[in-house]
Amino acid sequence: MGSSKDLRVFKQGVAIITGGASGIGRALAEALAKRGCEVVLADRQAALAQEVASKITAAGGRARAVETDVTDFPAMERLVGETVERTGRLDYMFNNAGIGIGGNVSHYGIDDWNMILDVNVRGVIHGVQAAYKVMSSQGFGHIVNTASMAALMPSPGMAAYSMTKHAVLGLSKALRAEAASQGVRVSVLCPGVIQTPILESGGKYGRMLVDIPSEVQKAMWEKLKPMEADLFAERALDAIAKNEAVIIIPSWWKMIWRLNRFFPGLGLSLARKQFEDMAKQMGVLSGSVRLYK
Repeated sequence: MGSSKDLRVFKQGVAIITGGASGIGRALAEALAKRGCEVVLADRQAALAQEVASKITAAGGRARAVETDVTDFPAMERLVGETVERTGRLDYMFNNAGIGIGGNVSHYGIDDWNMILDVNVRGVIHGVQAAYKVMSSQGFGHIVNTASMAALMPSPGMAAYSMTKHAVLGLSKALRAEAASQGVRVSVLCPGVIQTPILESGGKYGRMLVDIPSEVQKAMWEKLKPMEADLFAERALDAIAKNEAVIIIPSWWKMIWRLNRFFPGLGLSLARKQFEDMAKQMGVLSGSVRLYK
């Protein structure tokens, strides 16, 4: 589809997906493979990434797993370099790996801030740094960074996560304007609530700083009608194919984005009330919830 010097959407393309072993990353990999794209699953969870790659291959797709830590820039550089050396191109770089931290800022230690910055911000920077020069040299490519609705609205109780996703959104918008002249596209995913492991535990390497029973967490998220990751991935790829800049899925979250965009004071008031109501129900403000050590 297209010449060797054109971005392939998506048939016969090559894509790297960080955090590709689970959640949104896994769903994107499987959906890309169904559309004829070769996928490289980069994840610290090596065994799980290999399991996913094997299932994709067994279903007729093209996939491989590479154990990768996004906080290690030389490893990311090798990942991109080896992929391009093997395939001759890189059509898509999905900087998707991320973790969550739940709890009031008063619960944080400095290690919590550093951990989430390393994965959610530096991990994206490393992916951009490794892929952008290659794509600029090719004259084509599409960088897709995973942010969150937390980048577009106040998110009390998850301030560190929100901070990192604001950074990813800002980087993506700036790079999109800068990269266009190089033939490189940049999009940013802003998922609402998607059914992934990050909802209950902050992800494989994330943290919940308050001891909230899993059934309580699940009930809390269910109120927000989480979308299945597979459906999210299909809709995200449709939007990426159209080269949309900021991709908000599920679409009903766009109403919340517009409210916060045009009425920021109201958005802050609603976020404060919702957080205080939730915190009182769970005993967070009263200090009755036990903190993890």
